[in-house]
Amino acid sequence: MKVYKTEQIRNISLTGNAGSGKTTLAEAMLFEGGVINRRGEVTAKNTVSDHNYIEQEYGNSVLSTLLYTESNGTKINVLDTPGMDDLCGGVVSSLNVTDLALMVVNTTNGVESGTVAAGRYAETVNIPMMFVFNQLDHDNSNFDATLEQCKATFGNKVTIVQYPVDAGPEFSAIIDVLKMKMYKYGPNGGKPEVLEIPDSEKDRAEELHNELVEMAAENEESLMELYFDKGSLSEDEMRKGMKMGMLQRDLYPVFCTCAKKNIGVGRLMEFIVNIAPTPVERPMRPVASGREMKMEESADPSLFVFKTAVESHVGEITYFKVMSGKIKEGLDLINTKTGNKERLSQVFVSAGKNRDKVEELVAGDLGCTVKLKETKFNQTLTTKDADTQYEPIKFPASKHTVAVKAVNESDDEKVGEILNKIKFEDPTFVIEYSKELKQLLVHGQGEYHLNVLKWYFDNVHKIDVNYIQPKIPYRETITKFAQADYRHKKQSGGAGQFGEVHMIIE
Repeated sequence: MKVYKTEQIRNISLTGNAGSGKTTLAEAMLFEGGVINRRGEVTAKNTVSDHNYIEQEYGNSVLSTLLYTESNGTKINVLDTPGMDDLCGGVVSSLNVTDLALMVVNTTNGVESGTVAAGRYAETVNIPMMFVFNQLDHDNSNFDATLEQCKATFGNKVTIVQYPVDAGPEFSAIIDVLKMKMYKYGPNGGKPEVLEIPDSEKDRAEELHNELVEMAAENEESLMELYFDKGSLSEDEMRKGMKMGMLQRDLYPVFCTCAKKNIGVGRLMEFIVNIAPTPVERPMRPVASGREMKMEESADPSLFVFKTAVESHVGEITYFKVMSGKIKEGLDLINTKTGNKERLSQVFVSAGKNRDKVEELVAGDLGCTVKLKETKFNQTLTTKDADTQYEPIKFPASKHTVAVKAVNESDDEKVGEILNKIKFEDPTFVIEYSKELKQLLVHGQGEYHLNVLKWYFDNVHKIDVNYIQPKIPYRETITKFAQADYRHKKQSGGAGQFGEVHMIIE
């Protein structure tokens, strides 16, 4: 695989409610980029993203998955994230290392709880966002209602770039008001026929085009002056204004797809390549010491670990973002937390469980390595004596707690070891042994989250455990005011003893 420069890289997170079609969209993007030659399906359990047994059994994403695809000489790193808020760890970690959140919305259901939650996490890290209205081929899909719900939830920053001509089972055409063309697709999607906008749609397209021009012009004074002088903007000028609007989170473009039929996916990728922020156009992750860092290929190498995972027959896999310099096979770096040396014996790009070796990865790129000795999630690797330790990712506080007890006492020690490993794979689990209650407590994001943990015990580790309601640490306390006096006198033949105590308790 070729080595991409920083400006040739785009990092995106696929976010949204469960069932919105994120994994199917990721599959179509990999197919469009030539990374795979056949599109899998979630129902067939053969997608590149949802490759874990638990995801195939549950029928939805449980973990975030790093993928990559290529378009017009640009590498697009894609993090496919879970849609349930109980599994928010993968969403939060992904948004912290990418530069654009693609909010996938099922136009049958509109804005759902997972849409709102993902939007909240995107706002927390101040990441640019765009909307992908998906599943427009369904009987009950409703583009206009979904748009109104998005505007009610996220504001009038939600702006149409595309709208469907015939949403429903016959969906096959999209009007693009940026390019002012109609994209007509065949029954199997793929490459569209680019046509002039039909007369029946010209008025609406012109109106939406003018709205988009105004939104683009508002983001820079020189563009606003051009707009006043000419009454319009060229496509390149609109791209410039849209990019600035997205970087400032003042513009959320709306695109249309049917990921299952590969309709609209190629044009979406073209937009990402042309307008989505590059890694250098986004603020650098803060360094704990306050030192200023720049994402430069010429700088000393450093990387930030955003995920660790364990695969059978492989062991621990460490996923990272290159923050500066170049990362090559055989490179020795220092873990800033432990002070120990780590050697990157191999460097890979990842497409689910498929990993391809690469010569090097440059600043801004995402990749993975295997068999590091001690480096875990949220840690930094850098050169010796470099004062660089990137701020850790912060996760939402836990919401649900259970006590875990092995059915067989002989497994108690194993249970503790497994939980200590799992907290590195999913940092939203908080493990605590309460000396007061004499119980091993697991704090998670919700009941579904804890059921996922139980699945791992049952199916991966083959250990029977019970979830028990945590005990309540009852303590006695003072209930009312009390007063007492006592005088002590004792004659022992010598000086004797005398003492007086006055005591008040309240």
